Amino acid sequence: MTQNKIIPFIALAGWIVVASGCSNTPGPGLARGKQIYDTCVPCHGAGGQGSPIIGAPQIAGLPQWYVAGELAKFKSGIRGAHQDDVEGARMRPMARSLYRKGDLESVAEYVATLKPERPVATLTSGSVEAGKTRFTSLCITCHMADGAGSQAMLAPPLAHQADWYMYSQLQKFKKKMRGATSEDAGGTMMAGMAATLPDTMAMRDVIAYIRTIQK
Repeated sequence: MTQNKIIPFIALAGWIVVASGCSNTPGPGLARGKQIYDTCVPCHGAGGQGSPIIGAPQIAGLPQWYVAGELAKFKSGIRGAHQDDVEGARMRPMARSLYRKGDLESVAEYVATLKPERPVATLTSGSVEAGKTRFTSLCITCHMADGAGSQAMLAPPLAHQADWYMYSQLQKFKKKMRGATSEDAGGTMMAGMAATLPDTMAMRDVIAYIRTIQK
């Protein structure tokens, strides 16, 4: 084969390889979301149960709108950019890897199909009665009495979230590691709520009550 024929042949072979790879990548939707989720498994687990050891929350049971919204925040730097947010710093490059059109929505759609597990209690302190009073006055409007959350209020469900994670996030909101910018509408509301909790024991009280409404 002459040299001038080899070059087009190589180009054609390369195009076939690329086309073959593209054909193995599903379009936007559940199949693509499941494929992308393989990159999430090391931290969040195959079933989305999370891992307290590395600070990865349970994401199974979260609605698509919330997962997509938080991924967008990580991707744009609205969330996870604070120098002390170690867990957020791990999530930012993961979110930024969702560069193909529809990838972010697809993985959020897949996560929403995962069945949550009832979280195991890890915090040993906290007054349920005191927590109920605070929850009723501060949290119930957005997160609902049963902890189901509300898209209209940009509030995620708490019904399947681990106590250690809720505790860590309340601290981040209070320290303005989350919800510090006007672009983070739901986050700024939470930062305001967290600011009304005088100390970590008040946080533990609220969480102790939330555990009683979890199923």
